[in-house]
Amino acid sequence: MEFFRIQRDIPFMRHALVFNVISLITFLLAIFFLAHRGLNFSIEFTGGTLIEVAYKQSANVDSIRKTLDAAGFKAEVQNFGSSRDVLIRMHLEKNQSSADLSQKVIDILKKDDSAAELRRVEFVGPQVGSELANLGSVALLVTAVAIVLYLWLRFEWRFGLSAIIANLHDVVIILGCFAFFQWEFSLPVLAAVLAVLGYSVNESVVVFDRVRENFRKMRKASTTEVIDSAITGVISRTIITHLCTQMMVTTMLLFGGPALHYFALALTIGICFGIYSSVLVASPLLMWLGASREQFVKAARKDRSRDEHEGAVV
Repeated sequence: MEFFRIQRDIPFMRHALVFNVISLITFLLAIFFLAHRGLNFSIEFTGGTLIEVAYKQSANVDSIRKTLDAAGFKAEVQNFGSSRDVLIRMHLEKNQSSADLSQKVIDILKKDDSAAELRRVEFVGPQVGSELANLGSVALLVTAVAIVLYLWLRFEWRFGLSAIIANLHDVVIILGCFAFFQWEFSLPVLAAVLAVLGYSVNESVVVFDRVRENFRKMRKASTTEVIDSAITGVISRTIITHLCTQMMVTTMLLFGGPALHYFALALTIGICFGIYSSVLVASPLLMWLGASREQFVKAARKDRSRDEHEGAVV
């Protein structure tokens, strides 16, 4: 499906060096903020207190959050199970017990609504948070290795290397933004980062597939011309796919509330940089690494000669 078709190839690779320099600067800034400021981890990673409160009628999550904010408590508030049950996540301050914190919270909430009932209180220790952080890092590493192996087997090692550098570029920039603005990094945000990895590699595969096809069709064209033609050929598809996806993510960002805010924000950053990296990072890297027609034409000739030989034997 195409909304429009560009007749002349856009010379993206003419400015490949400029794009790569911009990417390198952005990448290094993200690394700097990660090292200098670090991530603002949520209680899933740092430890804290979970408080479940029940109401007789549907609870107003926004009102509860504002009430706790006014009392000086920074908390994550969301519905749990039903509209009448609320789960509150709070960081545990020094020299403070979960019992004392939960009692203060329930007293504040009962002043606002006498029907508030404390159901349970749980303490999430920092050891569990550390384990989650380690498992999240392992998940990112395994995903990255799987992407490289997949692209290596489907295309060629230069394609796999280019794609994983571009995809990790997206991940580091997302983390860098969260470090710079000190946005809360939670498990939903980690899920968004993993989703961006898969989303970005999908765009890279589409571009690389067209590059491989053009290498076999455009026999007199240079590598630069082949890549420019491939990117131009998928622009309509790229715009449609990313625009539709971003519409859904923007809906979550605007109307999903605090529970989905940072998840949608991470996806928004990932989608925007995913377009950029797939087209203007992975493709130039593919050119710098020396991708050429011979890497595919020779394989095609070998397959053809093998088929002719088998036909002659039969």
